Amino acid sequence: MRLADLRIDETRREGATMPRPADPTPPPAPLCIGPLIIDPPVLQAPMAGFTNYAFRQIVREFGGAGLQATEMVHAKGFLWLENQKDAWPDRLWGVMDEPRPLAVQIWDNDPATLAEVGAKLAHEFKVSVVDINFGCPVKQVTEKAHSGSYLLRQPERMFAIIERVVAACAPTPVTAKIRLGCSRGAIVCDEVAEIVESAGAAALTVHGRTAADFFSGSADWDRISQIKSRLKRIPLIGNGDLATPVAVVEAFRRYQVDGVMIARAALGKPWLFKQAQAALRGEPIPPDPTLEEQRELLLHHYGLVCHRFGPEKGTVLMRKYACCYAQGRPGAREFRTRVAQSSTPGEFCDIVDAHFPRSAATD
Repeated sequence: MRLADLRIDETRREGATMPRPADPTPPPAPLCIGPLIIDPPVLQAPMAGFTNYAFRQIVREFGGAGLQATEMVHAKGFLWLENQKDAWPDRLWGVMDEPRPLAVQIWDNDPATLAEVGAKLAHEFKVSVVDINFGCPVKQVTEKAHSGSYLLRQPERMFAIIERVVAACAPTPVTAKIRLGCSRGAIVCDEVAEIVESAGAAALTVHGRTAADFFSGSADWDRISQIKSRLKRIPLIGNGDLATPVAVVEAFRRYQVDGVMIARAALGKPWLFKQAQAALRGEPIPPDPTLEEQRELLLHHYGLVCHRFGPEKGTVLMRKYACCYAQGRPGAREFRTRVAQSSTPGEFCDIVDAHFPRSAATD
């Protein structure tokens, strides 16, 4: 089976359930990030360890994502590799050659370092957007490197970083991604939003949790929506808990946002963007691929990773993606346990065959 055959096609599956969104509303307007027009205004989130070229390729083949993004790239590490090895970080795999639009997210706490890397991405890699991470809650980034969401407590430094990167990247737009604050007792998103805009950023993405929340609880979309009144010229993009196409429609219908960003839910369902696009248009929502089609998709994804990293490293790297594909499936716990121990292509494929079986027609 070719991957092209896996693209969701609501016309080819007899008896498939293809609901339309309840209470359809007009589709949202395209999102403008500087001169860049994002249509549909649905973005794929940058996720460390996951949104590499292979994942982006899978999403792109399904369609529906208006803007895709890389994993976040450490600016200082980028420069070290360039100076020591004359090489690019693995997280920039495929960036030079893949289709646009494409955003690259960078992180650090030094304005000069971020500006130098931003300029290289904008002018040498010719990416569509340079995004700065001010939202990562991981301790290695916050406590050890004083970056990511740690910088929410240093608005002056945030301003200096954004202003410097904007100047270095022009005319490529620069955006920022934040959380609501460092903790529930220190919600600073309103003030930070004004700083991001005044420093020259072209858009702001807000994840509806604090850094202390990590991914617990629910994203606060009411709080995200309130930020809109603090912005005078740049768009607001909401992020958090968008796990279904209906949730995407509801986000636009209920909240003051110009775009939305889908993150973790797409790791196991890269076709979610295509479904969201249909829902926003008021069209029938295409069904999920069949179990057999998901098997072929998983193996195609595995092939892309192994082609880049080799069979041994590719197998190890693919374990986490395979676990995402199995979420919510019968036997998912057993599958995760077994696939996490696989170390060769033979072992990996045997486990996939056992849990994502072929139909009798293809045997």
